[in-house]
Order: sequence, then structure tokens, then C-alpha cells
Amino acid sequence: MKGRFAPSPSGRMHLGNIYAALLSWLSARSQGGSWLLRIEDLDRQRCKPAYAAQLIDDIRWLGLTWDEGGTPAYFQSQRDAFYEESFAAMEAQGLVYDCFCRRADLQAASAPHASDGTPIYSGRCRALLPEERLRLSAERSPAKRIRVSDEEVSFVDGHYGLQRCHLLHDCGDFVLRRADGNFAYQLAVVTDDALMGVTEVVRGRDLLAATHQQLYLYKKLGFAPPCYFHLPLLTDASGRRLSKRSKDTDMGFLRSTCTPQEVIGRIMHLCGFTEQPEPLTPAEALAVFRREQLPLHDICTASSTKDAT
Repeated sequence: MKGRFAPSPSGRMHLGNIYAALLSWLSARSQGGSWLLRIEDLDRQRCKPAYAAQLIDDIRWLGLTWDEGGTPAYFQSQRDAFYEESFAAMEAQGLVYDCFCRRADLQAASAPHASDGTPIYSGRCRALLPEERLRLSAERSPAKRIRVSDEEVSFVDGHYGLQRCHLLHDCGDFVLRRADGNFAYQLAVVTDDALMGVTEVVRGRDLLAATHQQLYLYKKLGFAPPCYFHLPLLTDASGRRLSKRSKDTDMGFLRSTCTPQEVIGRIMHLCGFTEQPEPLTPAEALAVFRREQLPLHDICTASSTKDAT
């Protein structure tokens, strides 16, 4: 099997990112598989080369080695030709249409939202008349959306079990290419995982809903989908998911106060794999890793890593 870690270099990694990277690495290694690193820098405005270099250095610092990713990794910003092919395949099936809706329209409080909080597109631009499309095109560039089927779909997650979604009502048409020309995450990640031979995706449960969109693209592109295993999220004491705003859990702080072994040991303890947050190398973490022991509920870090070291 082949797993992957595919972060976005829009800032410094934090404890939640490291947790996802470590468990993805452990899952692949525990099955005798390989692990690839892919830098998802589609958003050229937010994803700076310096961030990507720092991210790669942080992963090396932790001692997590990857088997694929070139030198030093795969970069989505260098793979537009592959995304063009996938996009053209969707257009050839008559599934793509122009969308002129502004962000404010999509984020309106009155708009329906999915379980993960993302707005469900209303289909407003699905059936624009040619003259209306021409008028709007003169005002602004459109995003490109894909029509989803009016059907219920399902998949079995490796951790959370059966997941169901009605594509049109619970998901809605989604963007394949942004108005600025950048390809959207969903199209790029499906294309890359398929072409790179990824057979297992381990990531946070906040992406459970996105899986239905990706499986729809796999079907339309004729690719075999990977298996999915979604992780409970790491949260702070208030229950809020860890983010870049949590300065005491970002890699800058962690590298200045902890050893790599202490960070790995802390994560393994939070997951319930060890009784104490004892320092562990990646190889030692692999020896105690049992994926079935992960809880279904989110994992509270309780106190900062600073207090645990």
C-alpha cells in the first residue's frame, strides 16, 4: 500500500498537522507500505516557497522519512498539466459550467450549509441563459463548477464506518477551477492521488465531507479510489480545533522547547498508545502503534506542550 502526507504551506505547521503526518506515516509503515510527501501549494498567493522549505525541514527534524516526492517533494504548483487533462475530461462529459457568484453570496447566513460548516451551492448559475452568461462574463471571470448527480452515495471510512451523502442536497456543485485560474483542491488531490498510486489516505475528520466530492471525481475520471481513514481532531481545552493561531503548539515553539522524540511521545500519549508522554523515536512509536485504539471522539490536548515537557 501507499500512503501520503499532503500539507498546504500557508504558514508554520502546528501540533495538529504533526499529529496527522505522524499517524499517516505510522499507518503506512505498519502495513509495510511506502509514504510520499506532496506539497499542496495550489494557492500561489498564500503558499510561499519559504513556508514549503520550512515545512519540509520540520518533517525531517521529526525523523519522518518519505519514499517518494522527488527532491525534495512533489509540488502541486508544478503539476498544472495533469490537472488540465482532468479538467478537460470533465468538460468533455458536459459536467462543467461557469459560475459568477461572489464569495459574499456563497457565505450568506441564509444559505444552506453542510455538516462541516461549508456553504452548499444553490445551483444559481447551473442554467444561465447565453445572454446572461455573456453579460456576466463582461463584468468578471467565472469560476468553473462541476454538476453533481441527484443521488445518494456512500463509502465506508476505516475509522468512522459508513458515511452517506446526497450529492445534490448535502454537497452541491463544487468548484474545479477558481476564477483566478488556479485549480481547486478537490480536482488536484484526486488527480494526484490517482496518478501517484496512493491507496490509503489518513487525515483529519474535518475532511470527511470532502471525501464524497472526491469519490464523485474518481468515478467520473475513471480512477480507482483509495481507502480512507479519518482521524479525530486535536483540540484545545475549550474544544476548538488546534490551528496556526495556537502559537504554543506551532513548530517554531516546539522546536525551541522540545526534542523530536518528546513531540512524538506527546502525540502517542494523547492518542492513548502509551501511558506516559515518554520520548519516542519514529521506530519506537511504530512498535506501539495500534490504529484500532484511536478514539472516535476528538482528543483534547488538555494543556500546552510546554507544560508536558
